[in-house]
Amino acid sequence: MTTPLTVILTGPTATGKTDLALSIARYLDTPVVSADSRQCYRYLNIGTAKPPPAVLEEIPHYYISVLDPEETGTAADFAEKAISWKSDLDNQKRSMLVAGGSTLYIESLIRPLDPLPPKSDANIRELEYLAEKNGLKEIHRKLQEVDPDYAQRLDGLNPHRMFRALDVWMQTGIPFSRLHQNRDLAVPDNMLVFCLDRDRAELHERINTRVDQMFEAGLMDEVRSLLEMGYDPSLPSLRTVGYRECIECLVHQRITPVEAREQIKAHTRQYARRQLTWFRRWKGVQWLNQSDRTGKSIREEVIQAMKQLADHT
Repeated sequence: MTTPLTVILTGPTATGKTDLALSIARYLDTPVVSADSRQCYRYLNIGTAKPPPAVLEEIPHYYISVLDPEETGTAADFAEKAISWKSDLDNQKRSMLVAGGSTLYIESLIRPLDPLPPKSDANIRELEYLAEKNGLKEIHRKLQEVDPDYAQRLDGLNPHRMFRALDVWMQTGIPFSRLHQNRDLAVPDNMLVFCLDRDRAELHERINTRVDQMFEAGLMDEVRSLLEMGYDPSLPSLRTVGYRECIECLVHQRITPVEAREQIKAHTRQYARRQLTWFRRWKGVQWLNQSDRTGKSIREEVIQAMKQLADHT
């Protein structure tokens, strides 16, 4: 297999994308590209299920811990960087292995994103004023009215993404999500897209177990450390599942640590359902249900599909 390919492993959270990606990366001796809109932030380790340092030292990763929590990462930024990563890997005769569940990041690799109008500072200021006056839930309600598809895919009340989506709508009258859907999703000839899944009960149990492990690993301490470093708890990077619930406990003291843990489990299950709904709309992806299968058998299926595609490319 000499033809460099792009192989994408996506799917709902906690389906096992990271473990499968690492297994394939070791087999192919190739890096992993993280298509996760939160693992790109430094210091957000436990709550994003970032691979541990030993793994990152063993297997090179792109787009992990490259942004400060105060910075903003976008799908357009990710897509632009991916062009450079792909070129470097092609020169090394290596395939680009991508793993992650951020839908717009994945879509940006499968088909180019539509050009967006420049940010309107006036619109953003107006939305920030409304959020300060009426709360982020009111902003989310407005987004649901004009762009329910994008509102559904959000991971929590992310102010940056809500403001930008509403800004685009205010300028164009077109829902933000529709700008990236006016062409059918067609997987390119040199690309494979696998969507991982598990039986619902098993997936929910894996989510619950992962959250318990995060708390045992010190998720609350991680959030406390971020706050002690001076990061604003209202930052978009901290308004996502796992971090916002801990902030509700530590800063606002509206819930207990036990309640925070249970809310994270519930919100993560809800997020996984939204991801799955979105992935099912895509065409041209290959579904891999990992329930009752070994990781080795799944890896062999992916490798075989790569060999077959390489032989015909």
